[in-house]
Amino acid sequence: MEPEKKSNGALVGLIIIIIILVVGGIYMWQSNKNAVENQGMPVPSETVTTQDSVDLDTLDQDLNTTDIDVGASVIDSVQ
Repeated sequence: MEPEKKSNGALVGLIIIIIILVVGGIYMWQSNKNAVENQGMPVPSETVTTQDSVDLDTLDQDLNTTDIDVGASVIDSVQ
């Protein structure tokens, strides 16, 4: 009988995939870093306007006035 040859193909493939992911991550990190440096100051993703604040206050008031009691109790249903 011939001795079995160990195949390292799966290990080599895994190492290649990990290297590709690390290189891609470094590329994305550097490109994002360069984009922020080129703009000077980071741009906020969203700007809150006065209308947004009014809408949030209205929703908060609506939530506070809504009756959420449904008459069920979690403790009663367990026993």
